[in-house]
Amino acid sequence: MSDDLISADFRHPRRHVRLDTILRLRWLAALGQLAAIFVVSEGLEFDFAVMPCIVIIALSGLVNLALQIAFNPMQRMEPIYAALLLALNISELAGLLYFTGGLQNPFAFLFLGPVLISATALPTRMTISLGIFAAACAAFLAYSHLPLPWAGDEPVALPQIYLVGVWLSILLAIGVTSLYTFQVTEEARKLADALSAAELVLEREQHLTQLDGLAAAAAHELGTPLSTIFLISRELEKSAPPEMASDLRTLREQAKRCREILGKIAQLSSAGAPFDRMPLSTLIEEAVAPHRDFGIAIKIRLAQSGEPEPVVMRNPAILYGIGNILENAVDFARTAVEVNAGWNADIVQIVISDDGPGIKPDVLRRIGEPYLSRRRSSDDPNRERSGLGLGVFIARTLLERTGAKVEFRNKTFPDHGAIVQLSWPRDRFETTEKTEETMA
Repeated sequence: MSDDLISADFRHPRRHVRLDTILRLRWLAALGQLAAIFVVSEGLEFDFAVMPCIVIIALSGLVNLALQIAFNPMQRMEPIYAALLLALNISELAGLLYFTGGLQNPFAFLFLGPVLISATALPTRMTISLGIFAAACAAFLAYSHLPLPWAGDEPVALPQIYLVGVWLSILLAIGVTSLYTFQVTEEARKLADALSAAELVLEREQHLTQLDGLAAAAAHELGTPLSTIFLISRELEKSAPPEMASDLRTLREQAKRCREILGKIAQLSSAGAPFDRMPLSTLIEEAVAPHRDFGIAIKIRLAQSGEPEPVVMRNPAILYGIGNILENAVDFARTAVEVNAGWNADIVQIVISDDGPGIKPDVLRRIGEPYLSRRRSSDDPNRERSGLGLGVFIARTLLERTGAKVEFRNKTFPDHGAIVQLSWPRDRFETTEKTEETMA
């Protein structure tokens, strides 16, 4: 399965956050703000504008109630509406801070909250917009605000340069933490999508492998009615008038032909058939066959040893993994791809190499990660195009699940080209199918 086919099923979907999630956060913020006001006014007995703060929190609560009544909280919101609600959170916080000291208030760093939420769930442009809006509100509060609630008659007056430093620290905190949160979340998304794609590929390959069993069952079930049709048509042919005998003969011959076809299917699909277990050379040839007609010579070499050739149960994970690596080798090769296989009593090894440009150092360090690709454009072979890069990730994941160790490297100068080495413990390689069934 190529990257293009995978990309059709696993393009990055738009991320939607549930209304319930935003509302829960807003209720939590409102309760926290009420608690803070109560502690400062009643516990510390500081004098400040309590009523405006209560009004802002009450309006926030009314907005929450209206949204809960008007919409299903479980529905997923369009990103723009989620961003507007987060912007409302920033505005409400800015209003509270205006009446309680502006950037002198230690709770000013709560500006980070809505922006971090956006970084985990909303598109990048909306996160940047919210970050700019939060920074603008913080800048306004640095110069315009009511005094910070404090004991004594004299209000606290921090130097302006200190407030500028607080604003810069908020700005840097928003930028750095949002970028970090976005990168971590995006990597988790990519990995989850790539693993889902790997499971889909394995499921498809397993379905293909199971078709022979379905064919055997169909042959068995259809055998009896076809035999009945064959016998009845033969008896009718003996006593039928000449004008019907020809049609009955054709019917009997076609029924006989169907029986022969089903018999061949049953033979190919029966337990213990040659295709259920295959030697290493047959496995390699089956993986190579689809890639021979692309103008690139594929050479297969088997290093003979004193040990008998390994025999493996037909395994879709191994076939897909080797096939994908071969597809990449053919894509990048100039003239030839080599597949060298060897074995001994302990190890089975397959080495796939090409004479292409090799793997770039920056890609070599990260190869096998999802959504990393460096392929040549079909329009211009000298120009690279980006892709999902899921193919190598899926191939590596499936091969490692069968016990393989997968290594990528480049040929030693002056040779050029990439080398992929696959190594299995021999006992694991020859019992892979049983192991996979046990894991399932």
